Amino acid sequence: MTYKKYRIALLIFGLLCLSYNLYEFAISKYSARQGIIFIIECLAGIALIFLPEIIAKLFRLVLPEKIIYFYWFFLVISVFLGTSLHMISIVSFWDKILHTVSPMVLTALGYGLLGFLMKDADISKTSPWLFLLFGFAFAGVCGVFWEFWELLCDTVAGMNLQRYATSTGELLIGRAALMDTMGDLLTNTLGAVLMGIFAHIQSRGNASYFEEYRLKKIKK
Repeated sequence: MTYKKYRIALLIFGLLCLSYNLYEFAISKYSARQGIIFIIECLAGIALIFLPEIIAKLFRLVLPEKIIYFYWFFLVISVFLGTSLHMISIVSFWDKILHTVSPMVLTALGYGLLGFLMKDADISKTSPWLFLLFGFAFAGVCGVFWEFWELLCDTVAGMNLQRYATSTGELLIGRAALMDTMGDLLTNTLGAVLMGIFAHIQSRGNASYFEEYRLKKIKK
């Protein structure tokens, strides 16, 4: 019941954010193109609330509620607060907060993925370091591929996601042009490390703790 209540609350919050973006579009607070982008991203965020159910139906995989709640929290701070309510523009370091939290979610997902790949193996008989290292590596690789995605968007659409130019369009050179990307990778690594430290403390050297993260196949 708690799961459904959280989902309903998140859906209501998402709809309120969408209403706010529609209001901004109606009064032309931003350009028509920018306003439409905000609305589309908010709609995408609302759809992503149901991603766990979509994964369950398409891939017959059940995500642990612990991972889902963490994922929903990231959805709130990234899409609804960050984009729809423009916190990413108001708070200069909001982007770095996102790059710290997202690898925590991915590290937890890495634990669950490893548990799934182990199939029916007894997790308690393995070393907890196997999960800690796999989760850290999984989050790190995802962080690198995200930077590849930003590079693609910047190359194709000139979105300046990697902040290679100033807000006035002046191109940065040398070390200044690398600072955003390297800062993102640094905070990504920091987030994965923090999640690893948390899991290490919680597990107390017992790998059975990671059973809570295990992705499970829905049996026919």
